[in-house]
Amino acid sequence: MKNLRNYFKQLDYALLVISVLLGLLGLLMIASATNSAEGSRDILVQSLAMGLGVVAMFVMTAIDYEDYTDLAKYLYLGSLLILIFVLFFGTGKDETGANSWIRIGSIGIQPSELVKISFCITFSTQLSKFRETINEPKTLLKLFLHFAIPTGLVILQNDTGTALVFCFMFLCMLFAAGLSFKYIFAGLGAFVAFLPLAWFVLMRPYQRERILVFLNPERDAAGAGYQVLQSKIAVGSGEFLGRGYMQGPQNQLDMLPENETDFIFGVIGEEFGFIGTTLILLLLATLILRCVYVGLRSKDETGCFMCIGIAAMYAFHTFENIFMCIGLMPVTGIPLPFLSYGGSSLLTNFIAVGLVLSVWYHRRTLRF
Repeated sequence: MKNLRNYFKQLDYALLVISVLLGLLGLLMIASATNSAEGSRDILVQSLAMGLGVVAMFVMTAIDYEDYTDLAKYLYLGSLLILIFVLFFGTGKDETGANSWIRIGSIGIQPSELVKISFCITFSTQLSKFRETINEPKTLLKLFLHFAIPTGLVILQNDTGTALVFCFMFLCMLFAAGLSFKYIFAGLGAFVAFLPLAWFVLMRPYQRERILVFLNPERDAAGAGYQVLQSKIAVGSGEFLGRGYMQGPQNQLDMLPENETDFIFGVIGEEFGFIGTTLILLLLATLILRCVYVGLRSKDETGCFMCIGIAAMYAFHTFENIFMCIGLMPVTGIPLPFLSYGGSSLLTNFIAVGLVLSVWYHRRTLRF
């Protein structure tokens, strides 16, 4: 009992409460977005995922995060094997455009979501190992390969959105490790030079169309631009106080596509207006900043890099999804953390919080 009391005493309750609150708000908004008999299954699935996620979060917290680094090689190898398996045997192309799902009966699992946690652990381990030589070309090549292999497998699954999440995590963690600005500017220059090749050679027609529609949604108002236009209408029609829970016409009349997943922010904006969206933004921003704070207070660099990686994951999901819903970013299918429907995503989000909580919980102990 004493150990149990000490366990709960050392938890970061700010992070814990925010994540659970966001999960509960997500259930409420999904209930509104799927306000029908068919929607009851979505609520059940999301509720079960949240229950499993909370349990996994507490388990992750109780285990010293340094124990995960001892398994880094196995986690990395396991991640590659599962991504290769999904590449050949995955499903989901007809529904989402990406073969990134493993289905067992009626249950679907998206392994690339959980691989984000594995990448955060394994890459943090590598960064700590090579911290002193981070700006040497040989070291950067090793770190780049560590990132490029799983990210390449995700790209081959046609899941560009998830690949961009890996890219952002990779860059933020490198920056936290002390990457020289000369490499940052060189990388930006190479990216700009790469854009014409990507546009004319590598990008598929539908990907180019997404960007063109992003720049001008009216280009295909009844097709590719329909989602963004309806989302912007939903968010704007909520005005200051919103239309009320389950009272938004865009949502309730099924005029907002993918309203329980990609465009859940549109539902929030329509039903709760500026006040509701601001509250969600504050909660998500606090979650991200709290992860960074825990990283800065960690006992070693490995814990710091893990927290920065998790914060980067939440940040990219948050800003890409919200900007996508209001027409400031192209549609990529990135879910809003804790709020969008998706069992794999919700479970991953809670596991990520558990990893950060582990860094906080074990910040005072040193292992020799």
